[in-house]
Amino acid sequence: MLRVIAIDGPAASGKSSTGSLVARELGWAHLDSGALYRAVTLAALDRFEDMPNTIVPTSQILALLDELRVRLVLVGDEFRPEIAGVDVEHAIRDDRVTRHVSTIAALPEVRAWVNAQQRHNAGDQARGVVVDGRDIGTVVFPDAPLKIYLTAMPDERAKRRLSQRGRTVDDAEVRRESAALAARDEADSSRPVAPLKPAPDAVVLDSTTRTLAQQVAQVVQLARRVFPD
Repeated sequence: MLRVIAIDGPAASGKSSTGSLVARELGWAHLDSGALYRAVTLAALDRFEDMPNTIVPTSQILALLDELRVRLVLVGDEFRPEIAGVDVEHAIRDDRVTRHVSTIAALPEVRAWVNAQQRHNAGDQARGVVVDGRDIGTVVFPDAPLKIYLTAMPDERAKRRLSQRGRTVDDAEVRRESAALAARDEADSSRPVAPLKPAPDAVVLDSTTRTLAQQVAQVVQLARRVFPD
């Protein structure tokens, strides 16, 4: 049996936090596909300074990924992003990367490259791997025995994102962040390649009123039914 748990959902729905804690509870590895897309975006932005305003051929981006050895490396139980051998886990969370990652992630050739990397990484994990992203259950691992789709109301997701950044959570900030998340959702859901949507057999969990511990416990419970050993 394929030992993969696929967790999908929109931005700030709690995918990565949930995936990491579920993996820890099960003794599995955790792979955040968004980290790899962000690493690709960071590498492209640093190399092609005019990229936001100039179309860069996808072939050049793919060549850059090979040149800089953009990849995920297992550190403990977490896959972490590297560029040229340097851990970029913190650098990929920069606002500049956040603004442009959807554009890069919409490129079919980039998606194919990232998907191949994820399958390779997961294939090395006999114990099992929890993978989170936006098309894990629909495209990357459509045969995953357990698929979860996490969602939450936009305002709640906005509050979480602001709290993660250490920002003040007031009504004005929440409205601005909620609008930014809505734009990201629209971009991810309407792209022609691998749009954001739940897999037909995914378990949909609305985390609006759930604590992180509650949703982790629910996913772990489901996982132990599907993977009894």
